[in-house]
Amino acid sequence: MTRPIVGIISNRYLLNDDYPAHAGGTMNAEAISDVSGCMPMLIPADPRFLSVEELLETCDGFLLTGGRPNVHPEEYGEAETAAHGDFDRCRDAITLPLVRACVERGQPFLGVCRGFQEVNVAMGGTLYPEIRDLPGRTNHRMPPDGTLEEKFELRHCVTFSKDGPFQKMMGAQEVMTNTLHGQGIKDAGKDVIIDGTAPDGTPEAIYIKDAPGFTYSVQWHPEWNASNDPVSRPLFTAFGEAVRVWAARV
Repeated sequence: MTRPIVGIISNRYLLNDDYPAHAGGTMNAEAISDVSGCMPMLIPADPRFLSVEELLETCDGFLLTGGRPNVHPEEYGEAETAAHGDFDRCRDAITLPLVRACVERGQPFLGVCRGFQEVNVAMGGTLYPEIRDLPGRTNHRMPPDGTLEEKFELRHCVTFSKDGPFQKMMGAQEVMTNTLHGQGIKDAGKDVIIDGTAPDGTPEAIYIKDAPGFTYSVQWHPEWNASNDPVSRPLFTAFGEAVRVWAARV
């Protein structure tokens, strides 16, 4: 039986400093295949190669992955500064209209880290360029040294709204997560509901109010150890169920 297709948004890289490539972490494909029960398909996020319309018709759902490049601040009406880091304008050109189309159609997506930030910007929200520079905030960035296990270790709790959708999904109001991001939500976009926060007040879990489909996004990286982690597993399981419902709609 053919599994529904989840398009995994890739990032641009230079291999060996000179060979252009689109790539995505293996753990993303593993989470979609093994936990969501869907077929992962890596998407080269560049409008030269594909259109949002083609993606909507080809894929049943989308995983908006993390990545080093940030959403360009022009997308939310601010000037570029050194603090905003690197950018991928081609990815912006695909993912921002893709999010808006999915919200309108009810087509499911799951946003992770940069993907979480993309969803907020797509809905008209803004971002802080560097969370750790804000008064009272902690450093949410990836530890510079150590093994992958150490970089993705659980570092802070996330508290969900009482009886909100994330609490119902997880079966707990407070969970432990990893944290590997520099930017974060400043102003929430239209209909963006912040349903989970870190101890320092940083938004960590959102969904789109009254949207007809699955619109959950998280600031942490649930793809790490998704099969075994008690927070990641229900998130990817629920996403897979939503994708199957969409695929079976006709």
